[in-house]
Amino acid sequence: MLVSGNDKLARMRDGRVIYIGRERVDDVTTHPAFRNGAKTIAALYDLKADAAQRDAFTFEEGGERFGLHWLRCRTRDDLARRMRAMKMIADATFGLIGRSPDHVAGLITGLATRFELLNELTSGFGDNLIRFHDRARRNDLYLSFAVTPPSGIRDREIYTGAVRDDPTLRVVGEDDSGVVVSGMKMLATGAIFGDEVYIGNLTAIDEKRQNESITAAIPNNAPGVSFWAREPYERGVRQEADYPLSFRFDETDTVLVCDRVKVPWERVFLHNNGAMSRRIYIETPANCYQNHQSNVRFWAKMGLIAGLASRMCQANGVDKIPAVRETLGRLAALEATVGGLVNGQIEAYEQWPQDYATPNRRIMYATLNWCQEHHSEIIDALRTLAGAAPLQMPASIDLLANPELKDRFERWFGTPSMPALDRLKLYKLAWDLIGSEFAGRHMLYERFYAGNSIIVRNQSDREAPWDAFHATVDGLLERVQTTDC
Repeated sequence: MLVSGNDKLARMRDGRVIYIGRERVDDVTTHPAFRNGAKTIAALYDLKADAAQRDAFTFEEGGERFGLHWLRCRTRDDLARRMRAMKMIADATFGLIGRSPDHVAGLITGLATRFELLNELTSGFGDNLIRFHDRARRNDLYLSFAVTPPSGIRDREIYTGAVRDDPTLRVVGEDDSGVVVSGMKMLATGAIFGDEVYIGNLTAIDEKRQNESITAAIPNNAPGVSFWAREPYERGVRQEADYPLSFRFDETDTVLVCDRVKVPWERVFLHNNGAMSRRIYIETPANCYQNHQSNVRFWAKMGLIAGLASRMCQANGVDKIPAVRETLGRLAALEATVGGLVNGQIEAYEQWPQDYATPNRRIMYATLNWCQEHHSEIIDALRTLAGAAPLQMPASIDLLANPELKDRFERWFGTPSMPALDRLKLYKLAWDLIGSEFAGRHMLYERFYAGNSIIVRNQSDREAPWDAFHATVDGLLERVQTTDC
């Protein structure tokens, strides 16, 4: 079943508990901090449910239609089709919604290609996962996840001698009907717009802390669940033209807080296994499917950045200067590079696990590393091209309501290449990508969404064919003569 945008908005009005500071938010679809973000997510659902786009966004199985991000791929063509659907979703939000509905769906779908692993760990848990995957795709669910312990308070040992509660999400009780969890988990980005939150561990768990290894799915409105939001950037924006990205594309980061939340056994996928609570994502395609979507999204974002850079230079009349053309050419080359890396993952796909196809893991992790290493310098190049122009723009477009100010603005702020209003909108967009709070959040997000850079590089180290590399060196050395000719 494909859900419409209106259906998705209705799902958000389910009694979920969300806090902005001390304020309890009752309806994210109408609250000034979230309503436009909610409409952005709803628009993605309308895009996917459009009958004219059926073949682009969905696949058929058993006489039913499902979103392509739920497809367990078996061939290269399956992977390519799924990738194209994700690119269209990313393009619709200019790559600015990192946790769009196809992101965590990739993690669940990757697990579902080898759900037997979970059964091997605990009988029945893999069956729970495959049933959840089927229910999620049938109901077109938007899943978020909270899969790391709270930052800065992860290790009890650093608080030796202090009397304090352990805030990390963990199992505090269990019976024949399920487990009870309490504590905090981060970072449930997009959860306030979602349907359910997946809890698990993308970081290693000490064997002494097995009760933190719980991996399960929880409805957003489950009793005892609340989401504590950072400051929403949308609520401070009066006019869309002043902060066009903050206004519509703030997906909102939240901390998941659970106070004795009951999770039925049928929603549990792993329990009391610290080592495997992280390894299940590596020994299945889960991590690869999920982060392949992130690579695709970054590609879409690069298109926005390159286009904005060129338009700014045109507005300033400097687009013909050789040094400027060189910078623009470099941005265009970087956009093509990430596009090539994404397509390379499909062309060099792996027939793994048995009977399934997965994007090339080495290239996927290399792309993650590439995005982390280059995003800051890409934004810095955009900032350099913008110069001081964004700071010269009036505080708000509302000055147009004053006839005298409007006349002066239109006469003095325009250039031969662009009218004043168009320049204002352009540079407000640029500022929201290079200098606002929204921009600052994206700098952090792009650096850490896949984990610390050390973790990402360790993944590349793990996937590297070191035996082949060593054989190349050893083969060369074997040909080196050690005696006189």
